[in-house]
Parts: sequence; C-alpha cells; structure tokens
Amino acid sequence: MYDLANQSFTLLIITLLFPIYFKDIAVGDPQKGDSLWSMGASGSLFLVVLLSPIVGAYTDRHRKRKIVLVGTGLCCVLLTAMLVLVQPGAWWIGLAIFIPANIMYQLGENMLASFLPGISTPRTIGRISAIGWTMGYIGGLLLLAVVAVGAKLLGWKDPSQWRPFFLIAALWFAIGMIPTAIFVKEPDATRLPGAPASAGDRVRLAILHLKNHRQLIRFLVSFFVYGFGVQTMIMFAAILAADFGIEGNRLILFTLQLTVTAGATAIVVAKFQDRLGIRTTILSFLAVWIVSCGALLAVKLIIPINPPEWIFWAIGNGIGVGLGGIGTASRSVVGFFAPKHRTAEFFGFWGMSYKLAGAIGVLSFGQVKAWIGDAAALGLLTSFFVLGLVLFLRVDLRSGRREAMRAERAHRVIVHRGD
Repeated sequence: MYDLANQSFTLLIITLLFPIYFKDIAVGDPQKGDSLWSMGASGSLFLVVLLSPIVGAYTDRHRKRKIVLVGTGLCCVLLTAMLVLVQPGAWWIGLAIFIPANIMYQLGENMLASFLPGISTPRTIGRISAIGWTMGYIGGLLLLAVVAVGAKLLGWKDPSQWRPFFLIAALWFAIGMIPTAIFVKEPDATRLPGAPASAGDRVRLAILHLKNHRQLIRFLVSFFVYGFGVQTMIMFAAILAADFGIEGNRLILFTLQLTVTAGATAIVVAKFQDRLGIRTTILSFLAVWIVSCGALLAVKLIIPINPPEWIFWAIGNGIGVGLGGIGTASRSVVGFFAPKHRTAEFFGFWGMSYKLAGAIGVLSFGQVKAWIGDAAALGLLTSFFVLGLVLFLRVDLRSGRREAMRAERAHRVIVHRGD
C-alpha cells in the first residue's frame, strides 16, 4: 500500500506535471528550465546520497524503520502540498520546496525496500518485490484516471492550471499510507554485543563489511551505471515527450500508456521472475532499454526538427517495459545478497548508489541537453545502459548469495556467544 501511496509523488511531481510546470511556468525559458530542473533534481539526490547510509545504520541499530518510513512520508506530503504556492516566475520557491520533498521521498523509498528480506525468502523475494512494484503502477493508473477526468471536466489543460493537482498528489500520498502506519510491524532485529554506539561508526563498519560481499559491490557498480539512465528517464520523461510535441491532455494520456505498459510488465515479472531467474530478467530489461533509447537517438539524428509525435508514442511502450521491470529486479538482487541482520544498512548503500546515479545522470543529461543538444543527450543516455549491461555480466548471483549466508552464520555465532 505504501508503494501505491507514494506513486503520487513519483508520477505527478517527479515525472509528469511538476517538471513541465516548473520549466514552462515557474521558469518560463525552456533552455534555462532544463538546466535548473536537472540541477535541482540532482542536488536533492546528492544530499540523499550523504544521508542514506547514516539513516540505514541508525534504523538498524535502534529498530526505527517504521517510524522513519512513516515520518519521511508525512514530511513529503506536507512539502508536496506546499508546491501549490509556486507562482509563475517563482522557480526558486519551487526548488526550495521540491528539493527537501524529494529528499524525504527518496529516503522513504530506501526504508521501504529494507522491509523486503524480512517478509520474503530467497525463493519468493522476486515475486514479492514485483507485487510491490505492481501496486505502485496500479496506484499510478488510478491517479492518472483522476487527473485525466479532472483536467477534462474542469478544463485544466494548460500547465499554468496544474497547481491543484499538486495538492491532490499530497492527499493521495497521505491517505494511501494509512494502512502501512496502522498494520506494518517494526521488523525484528537482534543487536550485536559490542556494536558501535553511533550511526557514523556503524557506517564505517558497514563499509569495511562490504569487502566480504564482492558480488554485491559488482552489482552496485553495474546498477550505479545503468541507474544513470533509469533516473534520467524518470526525471525527464515528460520533458522529452513535450519535445516530440506531446502536450496538455495528450501528455497525461501518454503517461497513462506508459503506466499501463509498466504495470503490465511488473505483473508479468511478479509471476515469472523467480522462474526465469533474476540474472535473465535484468539482462532482458537492459536490452529493452538499449533498444528504446537507441531508437530515440536514431529519430533525433534522422529528423532533428519536429519529429513525428507517433514515434514517441510507439517507443514509449519500450520505455514503459523498462521502467516496469528493471526496478523490481534490481531491488531483488540487493535483498538476495543482503544478510538479514543488515538489511536496512545494505539497502541504504543500494539507495545511495541509485541516488548518486540519479544525481550524476540527471545533471549530465540535463546540461548536455540544454547546452549541446537533444541528440548528444540521447546518445549519452543510451551509453548508460550499454555500459551497465557489460558490467552486470560480471555479477555471479550464486556466489553473492553464499557470501550473504556466510555473514548470517557468523552473526548467529557472535549472538550465541554474546548470550
């Protein structure tokens, strides 16, 4: 249900409505808007990178995962509602609100993922992760239906009229997270005798522990690189669609198509990922990303000015497939590699890797797009996925799982001796 709830921020604030409102209304200059949006989005992610391992270590030690999850969600809800205050030309107010809102959302995403190993087994982790991802897309479909009907009935077709939708996003998040706040229990955790007293010491110790998890390190490096592309597409999907002439209500319908494709993909992944294997799943989706981004690049090279709108609608299906599958499969790998007594800690590193990837990818893509051109930016985007696939080929899932099991056995020995 939390996956369903926070989809309002992902969809309306990060991907669909607020980027266009910020670029066209709050800034009013397309080139400057691309640059400022990439700097604001990447800046917030850089701050998340600094906070993620500290928050992860703190919550593991003090058993406050649920408190942090709900607390960051409530802060994000409040800040999202405040986006209605962003008037035309007031881009600096928009950034001042969006940056902390995105920090709260991203930290909550990390904490949500850390619950995964405790509610699954190595055999079911892929399916359960995909179920959560599917719930997110179900939420997205329902929310887009609300937005489409509202835009049609109330005549809110122009981006200048979209501010009430930011309040709707906040209310959706607040109401949707109520079941999580009521029913989810704080995961059990056993404290190690003599464990470090501070979160900072725990982070330093966690970094030292990583040397015993070589496959996790290899995966995080690969994930870091192809995460450049995934995060960039999330932040710039609506802007790229607008570049292809998809605007107003058609932009909402395009996002609806994207969400349907992604949701259907997540459902398929939930059913078949554990049978196909995480490795095959990730390689397949990386191939889809490469083909989709490469097709966008080809269109821009062949038809640089006013490319046909229908082409982006067609390629959008590939983007939806990529978005619907790569995230849940990647999250499953971390859960597969993480010892149960350090799940929040390791998912903190996962979140740090993803957010740092977003910070670098979004910033580089946005600046290249603003100052060099769309074709160069799309070429950079495609290269992220190509290199990420090459690096992922070096990851050995069985070896990574054995590393996690060795760490769990060592942990049980230490706890037993402590008792």
